[in-house]
Amino acid sequence: MPPFSLRKRAESFIYAFKGGRILLATQHNAWIHAVATLLVLITGLVLGVSRLEWALLVVAIGSVWAMESVNTAVELLADVVSPQWRQEIGAVKDVAAFGVLVTACGAVLIGLLVFLPYVVQLVR
Repeated sequence: MPPFSLRKRAESFIYAFKGGRILLATQHNAWIHAVATLLVLITGLVLGVSRLEWALLVVAIGSVWAMESVNTAVELLADVVSPQWRQEIGAVKDVAAFGVLVTACGAVLIGLLVFLPYVVQLVR
């Protein structure tokens, strides 16, 4: 293994941000996640959620972005490995997409658990 290098570590951040740009430039669902992220952050600031609630929201947001990134990576790799349609590759992509769906549904539930009491209190 090569020796530890701060320069190499810094370069790894450059590659990671490049991946984020690719994700946002090529994936329509990432745009939806970006809008949802902004709405959650703005809503949290407006409602003044607690530190623990922020922690839950950050974990939910991070989980969705991480899963969308993995799903996109799987899709990109699958398209290189098998440019022609194959049922098995389709199944791999479907399973990865399901992972995003489950994570997004969990994030929505966390959002409801955090925000609903504030909204109910405002309505009263």
